[in-house]
Amino acid sequence: MILGIDTSGAVSVAVADEDRILAVRTDDRARHHDEVLLPLIQSAMDDAGAARSDLTEVVVGRGPGPFTGLRVGLVTARSIAAVLRLRLRGLCSLDALALQAAEQDPLAGTVGVALDARRREVYAAAYRIEHAGEQVRVHRTLGPTVAAPADAAAELTGCDALVGAGAHLYAEQLPPTADLRHVDAGFLIRAANQQVRDGDELGSTDPLYLREPDAAKPTGRKSTLGKR
Repeated sequence: MILGIDTSGAVSVAVADEDRILAVRTDDRARHHDEVLLPLIQSAMDDAGAARSDLTEVVVGRGPGPFTGLRVGLVTARSIAAVLRLRLRGLCSLDALALQAAEQDPLAGTVGVALDARRREVYAAAYRIEHAGEQVRVHRTLGPTVAAPADAAAELTGCDALVGAGAHLYAEQLPPTADLRHVDAGFLIRAANQQVRDGDELGSTDPLYLREPDAAKPTGRKSTLGKR
């Protein structure tokens, strides 16, 4: 089974058997990632009926996202993978939101994603959508980058679909086409599986900060994984 973790905006956790999503838990509060992540992992594991020994892989979103929240997810994913000796893969968090948008809009040929980067900026990326029968694939054509909403709009408003919390926050410049605001860890897992099948090992879990941190690094560590 695969454990998916993303803390690029909201905190989202999923457990999957390959592409079959068994459980998803999300907390969309902007802060307190370190307080909610481990309980969400345990809840998702319980919902899926999974034990630690069932896990074979951890997939983690690399961002972009705020320094503190993003670091919580990456450190936790690395720790779980190290302790349980699991394969660890990392990918751009925006890829997951793009895949979700593409599956919800079968007529779209392109999708833009904009997440809130604070400081009156957004994290942005654009994608080409490929429909192959029942399979939907996304291929990033721009980004990820950090930009003012007006600058991002020059690249994203031409997309058939536009999603993300940044689009909702700056709707005048980046009018959203669907109510998709944060990354769903289930789609993070599915996006990772897609990229691995395309030949990308996704070996890096280096964070995609794109700029200097907003806050100091958190201190202290927690460790719990629930039942064996």
